Parts: sequence; C-alpha cells; structure tokens
Amino acid sequence: MVVRREVSAWRPSVPGVVEVFHAHFTEYAYPMHVHDAWTLLLVDAGAVRYDLDRHEHGTPDGTVSLLPPHVPHNGSPITEDGFRKRVLYLDLSRLDETYIGPAVDTPDFLDPVLRRRVGQLHTALAHPGDELEAESRLTLIGERLRGHLRPALVKDGRDADHPLAHRLRELLDERLLQGVTLQEAAGLVHAHPAHLVRAFSGAYGIPPHQYLMSRRVEQARRLLLAGRAPGEVAAETGFYDQSHLNRHFKRLVGVAPGRYRDSSR
Repeated sequence: MVVRREVSAWRPSVPGVVEVFHAHFTEYAYPMHVHDAWTLLLVDAGAVRYDLDRHEHGTPDGTVSLLPPHVPHNGSPITEDGFRKRVLYLDLSRLDETYIGPAVDTPDFLDPVLRRRVGQLHTALAHPGDELEAESRLTLIGERLRGHLRPALVKDGRDADHPLAHRLRELLDERLLQGVTLQEAAGLVHAHPAHLVRAFSGAYGIPPHQYLMSRRVEQARRLLLAGRAPGEVAAETGFYDQSHLNRHFKRLVGVAPGRYRDSSR
C-alpha cells in the first residue's frame, strides 16, 4: 500500500472560520492533542476512531463530528486504506464555551442535512468571491449544531418575515457590484444573521447569496450580448474574476460566458 500524507490548508476571509484543512492519510495516527477552536469534521472515505475525554468514538458513514476546544483527543484510521477528511476549525464566535460540555457527551451526529450543508460550505470556501454564500451556510450550520447540543434553547425560525426580507432585497440590489457580508447586512437591517437568511429564503424561495449571483449573471448577460469580453464583464458585474463569473454563469445559463456571447446574432 502506498503511504499517503496529503494535506491542503488555508484560512478563508470568512468570520468565524480559523482554518480549512483537507487531508488524506493512510497510516498516520494523531497523538493526544488539543485545539483552541472547534473541530467540525467530515470523513469522506475510510473511518477514524478517536478518544475524547477518555471515551472512545468513531466516524461511520454519514457522520458529522464536532470536537470541542481545549479537550484532548487523538485519531487513527481503522480502515485498510486510511481515511480522507475535511475539517473546519471554528472560533468561539460560532459556538461559545457553554456548548463544550454537551459536545463532549455527544460529539457525533448522524444528520444528512447537516452533513450536506457542511459539504456545501467547504465548496463555497474554496472559491474567492463566494463569501456571502459561505457566511450564510455557516450561520445555518451553527444554528443546527446548537439545536443538536442544546435543543431547548433554539427557537423555531421558520416563519417568514416579509418586511425584513424586502429590506434585505433592497440592500442587495443597492450593493449589487460591491457586495455585502452577512454580518454587515444583519447590522444594517437590525436582525440576527440566521433569522435574516431564513426570512429571505422563506419570502422569496431563494437564499440571499443565490439572489445576488443571479442578479449579477443577468447583468453579465446584457453586457455579453453587447459584445463585451468575459474578463471585462466579470470586473464590471461584481465577480471576483473571470473564473468566478464562468462558474456561476454556467450554473445558471448552461453555457460559458464566451460561448453565450458568440451565440449572439
């Protein structure tokens, strides 16, 4: 068997995320250690066993694991080919220290919705320019984690708040080119970030980041049909760069911007 120790790590410009860490290990075993941040773990292939506060745990298929800060833990592969994992290290602004005890008692969650959202967050964090999406997904992830750890303290936020959603839509329209962070938007419209995302999605059937990107793509289409180059269009419609435009344009229109422009009569 080929011994693998492959890692990729970076710190995104998203408040609350200390580090993103992806790894593929075949034989490596972590000794006992601690972090000063929360460890939100997905194991994508293989499985891991670990000790947390002198109790043994594991990561079967579909599990999301949350290891609390300041509590020693280790980790080692229990499958022949090792394991592949994706980790988010989150600071205490997302989960404060009062959740450490419940996380020690129950660090593993079999929650398909949570796992899907964490995977979507990893995708958003890999692409500069998608910070609003990443913030929105992280906010809902934090809310769901709190619901697992201390369910009695989480309120049901499903009721649509149409006036609040309308104020956020006006703000997104005003900031179409420069964009806005979720924390900034929440401060400007005086709402909790999680409630803001839920209110907008409930009122319009689309989350705020998708609304913003679809508006930008609509503007890009007009400029492309006028014969403008995709690189220029990306810069003038609020995208991080041309590849950022390409990815969202293809997702919403079905073809790349250059091909769309060339189809114009």
